[in-house]
Amino acid sequence: MAVLSFHLCLGDLRYSISEERRRGSTVGKIAQDLGMDTKTLSSRKPRVDFEGTKRYCDINPQSGEIVVNERIDREALCGQKQSCAIHFDFFLENPLELYRVTLEIQDINDNAPKFRNEAVELEIQESAIKGAHFSLDEAYDPDFGTNSVQSYTLSNNEHFILYSADRGRLPEIVLENELDREKQDRLSLILTAYDKGSPQRTGTVLVNIRVLDANDNVPVFKQPVYEVSVPENVPVETVVVRVSASDADEGPNGEVTYEFSYLSIDSENLFTIDHKTGEIKVKEEIDFEESSSFELRIRAKDGAGQATSCTVLINVVDVNDNTPVIIIKSLDTPVRENMASGSEIGIIYVQDKDSTSNGDIKCSIEQQVPFKLVSSVKNHFALVTTTELDRERQAEYNISLTATDGGAPPLFSSKTFHLSVADVNDNAPIFEKQLYSAHVAENNKPGSSVLSVTAKDTDWRQNGTVVYSLFSSDVNNGAPVSSFLSINADTGVIHAVRSFDYEQLKSFKVLVLARDNGSPPLSSNVTVSVLITDENDNTPQILYPSPDGNSFMTEMVPKAAQAGSLVSKVIAVDADSGQNAWLTYHIIKASDPGLFTIGVHSGEIGTQRDLSESDSMKQNIIVSVRDNGQPSLSATCVLNLLISDNLAEVPELKDMSHDESSSKLTFYLIIALVSVSTFFLTFIIIILAVRFCRRRKPRLLFDGVVPIPSAYFPPNYAEVEGAGTLHSAYNYDAYLTTGSRTSDFKFVRSYDGTLTADLTLKKPQSAVDDLEGLDADMSDSLQV
Repeated sequence: MAVLSFHLCLGDLRYSISEERRRGSTVGKIAQDLGMDTKTLSSRKPRVDFEGTKRYCDINPQSGEIVVNERIDREALCGQKQSCAIHFDFFLENPLELYRVTLEIQDINDNAPKFRNEAVELEIQESAIKGAHFSLDEAYDPDFGTNSVQSYTLSNNEHFILYSADRGRLPEIVLENELDREKQDRLSLILTAYDKGSPQRTGTVLVNIRVLDANDNVPVFKQPVYEVSVPENVPVETVVVRVSASDADEGPNGEVTYEFSYLSIDSENLFTIDHKTGEIKVKEEIDFEESSSFELRIRAKDGAGQATSCTVLINVVDVNDNTPVIIIKSLDTPVRENMASGSEIGIIYVQDKDSTSNGDIKCSIEQQVPFKLVSSVKNHFALVTTTELDRERQAEYNISLTATDGGAPPLFSSKTFHLSVADVNDNAPIFEKQLYSAHVAENNKPGSSVLSVTAKDTDWRQNGTVVYSLFSSDVNNGAPVSSFLSINADTGVIHAVRSFDYEQLKSFKVLVLARDNGSPPLSSNVTVSVLITDENDNTPQILYPSPDGNSFMTEMVPKAAQAGSLVSKVIAVDADSGQNAWLTYHIIKASDPGLFTIGVHSGEIGTQRDLSESDSMKQNIIVSVRDNGQPSLSATCVLNLLISDNLAEVPELKDMSHDESSSKLTFYLIIALVSVSTFFLTFIIIILAVRFCRRRKPRLLFDGVVPIPSAYFPPNYAEVEGAGTLHSAYNYDAYLTTGSRTSDFKFVRSYDGTLTADLTLKKPQSAVDDLEGLDADMSDSLQV
């Protein structure tokens, strides 16, 4: 079952698994243990990283499980160590997270006990006393704990029983019944070693005993356990320790030889022993990082075959012989410039195989950059930002790391890597000016350039590409700005859409937007003032007198007018402005050039001298009004002056007035005649239509009785058939005389009709006669 402990972003996780699991077996559900959604796990690019070349485990990105990737053999990894574990790092991106995973390897009983030699050869004197001990080779089982050698058994015989020394690790045979060489000079026994694994495994060795003549003493080591320390990397053939055993016998029975009775797999090729001297030497280079201690079992045997054993414990002393290695586990590059201060962008791992202080690592950044290293899991450093980055200030960094261990002397290494900053759309376009103004002459050509605006964006690529547009607004009483100006989206050049008229529009303002292509886009605006400059395109307009020459208006000048008297004034205006509207007045022609003068700027006409009887009564003056534009424009008018004190002295004016009045009266009489004739014909048609289409009705004008319809009429009103109602007080006759200039109107009296009880209007005979007379007169007029 997995044992789990972790922290946010950086933490440790621990799992346990038995060795020799098949490939693809589940180690642990790491995504579930970290509370992650397996649906989004693959997008975070999970991976595992081991320090060595072998990848014992891997991550299934779909299920979020750690699975076995290679064969895991506890004996090959850890030997006889009490605990065995492998370590690896689990990485996630977006955001960056690192977890240190410890995988404990549990031993299984996959190895049977095994003896070093296929047979053990013993030589025992027949004079050996009852209870004498004789050591045998111990069995070796690379498994750990109960899965290793736990007990021995000896095959049945009549001379020896089994005894296990050193907590059952060292098998010995004890002489139970005395030997007799003459009866039996050789014995063969079977020694069996057992572990307590499941299933239980065994190993056997043949023990051959040759019975000799008397050998009274067994070799004895000076000490049962030898413990020495040796630094790693000692030269080959260096003597580690010398074991010594003595035998009190003389001659060949007292000669002692040495050999390994038990040797672990990892030490078998590292050490050798001199059989005669007992010196243990280094056979190959010792590496503390591979194994920090060794246990050797040495057996001393005399010439007669009697043997004894001792233990040699070799502790390897670490030497600072490994330079730190800087490994970039993860690096988020390019780094977004808007990342907050303190954001993690990478994981740096410094590997040093040395231990204790030799493996204590310090890692630092050499130069001044907006980054720092924060220590996290052992020998892991998080690369974090110290300030918010700005790509516009610096887009790239070369970061140099230095790792130093705590050895004496210390070893160090350096590594440089490149880090680029990714652009973020954090800068809006900025116009070169806060306000733009353009002067455009009126009557410009449509499509002509007005001005150019420029905005710069310090961002990169599409984030820095600026597009220009006009803000949609109204100009000049609701007209859209697009009907006045247009702008090139790429260059910012503003063009006029129409020809401007200063007299209609003197100035206007538009808002220009500059937008980048970032996501989301940023924009800024600036106001552009367009000023229309005046051109002299308007002729002066004379308000008085009328410039068309058809006016009969005449100014009267008193005969007694003296020099300098104001006679009249020419009034003119110019729609232009500025100097184009500065007007000057000049007399270009006059009946009497020396009689009148005009003010150049005021237009006031005055006399230059006193009037005399010899001056003509009628004076005509032609006045020219000029503006001050380039080129100058002008207009003229005619002024009629009459030197007189009374209009009666001028008969031409009276006749002209009479003729004009007669002409107007004749025009009005013709209109009246046509109207009355039209009304009469309409009235006759209606009467005839009513007579033939309806029942017979009394005649309104000739029967003297008018039926009163059912509709209500206000008092003093009478109905006229087909023509509405007429007020009785305004009925009159019109008598016209043809060919005359005047008309005489004869007002007649009101009808004195009254309503009788039968609701009919009675008209006196005189009223009927008047109507018939009117009818006759109208008929005569139509004939004319």
